[in-house]
Amino acid sequence: MKTKKLVTTAMLIAVATVLSIFQPFQLPFGGGITIASMMPLILLAFCYGTSWGLFSAFLFSLLQLLLGAKTVAAFFLPGDSQMILWHALLICFLDYILAYSTLGLGGLFKNKIKNSTVSITIGTVFALSLRYIVHIISGAVFFGSWAEWFFSQDGFYAFGSAILETFSGFSLALIYSVIYNGTYMIPEIIITTILTPIIYKALSSAKLMNHNSTN
Repeated sequence: MKTKKLVTTAMLIAVATVLSIFQPFQLPFGGGITIASMMPLILLAFCYGTSWGLFSAFLFSLLQLLLGAKTVAAFFLPGDSQMILWHALLICFLDYILAYSTLGLGGLFKNKIKNSTVSITIGTVFALSLRYIVHIISGAVFFGSWAEWFFSQDGFYAFGSAILETFSGFSLALIYSVIYNGTYMIPEIIITTILTPIIYKALSSAKLMNHNSTN
């Protein structure tokens, strides 16, 4: 059983990593929509418990940090993107380690809601929403200086002008971060929430996932 658990975990983390690489839609300053790349982590958390889910999600976060090495390196190397050291370290922690580790909470509602479809659906929304919140905080604190430029772009028209006239300072930075990160996280939440219970039910029917595992 332990061997099966390790093999399944390694396989699903690998699938999640591969899915995270293919992003049909990418934003210029980071973030993009994948084909439910976070779903395998939700499945692990739901089937093997929150502790194992958090461990698996943490390993996945380290892989994401390595895959984002080019972006991360720009924070540390001399140039326009270089930041104060503790700023760069905190961004790495928030946008990679903490943001992706929250996916390990996807199985939190398994023993609290009897219907597995409902519980995994709520768990998916909960875990991905936590990731979204972490990105919002990081974006508002460390990238909020881009807000005025962002809302002055032609695509926003009167909407952008209204925001700039109404908000300033951290409020403006927060709205910027909610919208910017929402452009990829909201579609990601919707896609993953739709697909995860379907895939879980199919895997359970094929007895590839252990429905009786507990948190």
